[in-house]
Amino acid sequence: MKRRWVVSLLAGLSFPAGIVSIAAGAERLDRGMVALARPDGSVFLSWRLLQSDPPDIRFVLVRSASGKAATLTNPPISQTNFLDRILESQDVREVHYTLQRPDKAAADNAPLAQCRVDLTKTPKPYLSIPLAGDYDVKQVGVGDLDGDGAYEIVIQQPNFNTDPYQQPGYWKKSTTTYKIEAYELDGTLLWRYDMGWSIEAGTWYAPWVVYDIDGDGRAEVYAKAGQGDPRDEKGLVQSGPEYLVKLDGQTGQVRGRTDWIGREGYQDYNRYCRNFLAVACLDGAHPALIMQRGTYNLIQSRALDRDFQPLWHWKSTDEKKRYNGQGSHGLISADVDADGRDELVIGAAVIDDDGRGLWTLERGHPDVCYVADIDPDNDGLEIFYGFETRQNSGGLSVVDARTGRTLWTHPEPTKHVHGQGMGADVLAGHPGMEVFAGERDLAQRWLYSARGRLIEFRDKGTITPRALWWDADEQKEVIADRAIGDWGGPTIQPLEGRLLAVMDCLGDYREEAVTGLKGELRIYSTTIGTADRRVCLMQDRQYRLGVAAQTMGYYYPAQLGLAPADGGASAK
Repeated sequence: MKRRWVVSLLAGLSFPAGIVSIAAGAERLDRGMVALARPDGSVFLSWRLLQSDPPDIRFVLVRSASGKAATLTNPPISQTNFLDRILESQDVREVHYTLQRPDKAAADNAPLAQCRVDLTKTPKPYLSIPLAGDYDVKQVGVGDLDGDGAYEIVIQQPNFNTDPYQQPGYWKKSTTTYKIEAYELDGTLLWRYDMGWSIEAGTWYAPWVVYDIDGDGRAEVYAKAGQGDPRDEKGLVQSGPEYLVKLDGQTGQVRGRTDWIGREGYQDYNRYCRNFLAVACLDGAHPALIMQRGTYNLIQSRALDRDFQPLWHWKSTDEKKRYNGQGSHGLISADVDADGRDELVIGAAVIDDDGRGLWTLERGHPDVCYVADIDPDNDGLEIFYGFETRQNSGGLSVVDARTGRTLWTHPEPTKHVHGQGMGADVLAGHPGMEVFAGERDLAQRWLYSARGRLIEFRDKGTITPRALWWDADEQKEVIADRAIGDWGGPTIQPLEGRLLAVMDCLGDYREEAVTGLKGELRIYSTTIGTADRRVCLMQDRQYRLGVAAQTMGYYYPAQLGLAPADGGASAK
């Protein structure tokens, strides 16, 4: 039976006891408490487990309704979710919840979080964030813009995209300018920044990220920028200055500016209009900004510190091996060699933390790129690729992330593996993660095990399913055809709107599905209880930087890094 729920959320905002710092320069988080009222009269609550919590932490949940307070968890519970079964026959219109520790001393018993649920509203299966206009969202990011430990929402609108490729059906003249907008979770518009006519309305002209780079405890927004209106008679921007700007997270005002990587050295408009922006901890502790220009031929990357001072500049033609044309449609920050410092996976090649090439496959441009602990029998991280370039074999492959050594390949020829595919543990019967990809123009889709065993072949369906933790088991569920369900299974939760992102932005470690409709953003969150508890995924460095990178190119789902016990620098 399909589940239908109403979502009501009020995150705890100012509770110092629940805000921690996970590392130098890292963001602080509150408990992200979410309450979801259900049609049967019950309320599901969940909250974050933080990396700083002691192993034996327990929680007390108190409900206040109709002037009466009741402790719901006696004895205190270890899990980070709870189902409050309020009887429908009770005349309850509003319920308040307080999350606290079981400590007796008043100084140690300050609330960890509080929230309120209005039971008079019509049941809905999502949190609705109204937008300040009747437009569709193109991309969505999150960041703590005011330093209170709770995430705000940052969007780019409208949902229009043009590709620099100069062939019919690809490039289209921009009809409007992109705007970046910041919202509170209740829909309050904080600010709007107009990217202007110097930035064409397309993914590759307009990268942006949300992250606290300067270390003041509040996230900033960084974006590519220009000046004036340099469009030519065709509507192309082929001249004029180009910048990287820093926007104040609370006001949207420009607080800093530096030059973008120049157009010189690129063959044509299509080549130099491929721009990227990402965040990486190159020294293992402090976030740095990474600018990149180029994908299919010349590639240049530049690393900047918090003051926009260059750390290094990398050029693909300076390497002895072929790094030209190895770019993907996004940048992935990951500690691939387990030295505590992030490398940059640009596609079928990796740049080391010091700005030198680490390895290259010399196989051309991959559409599909996942960096994760795919195969538990291979030490460290692996990378799953699906290549757009024609391949006699190996159009799908998994390689060792430290060295680029091929672990296995798809044996048949491929013409154009397309989309972002999938990399996730969706089947319990196979160790590690399963990987999935398909051809653009051919009815061919393959699901492989982590070790390269073909599990399933499909001749139809999406080539870009999105995986997320949603229920109580260890495997991920999958979003396809606007519904959440097990791989090959029935619908668990239908979704409305265009899927924008999957991220652990609220409640316990299960992930939220963020969708967009005209004039509205929706956040779906699970109400399935589990005794399992895990640290908030956003406190895993690779996962958090992966979420930040989702607004600067094509969408690549965030993946967990290695825990310290596995030789990595981030914690699960």
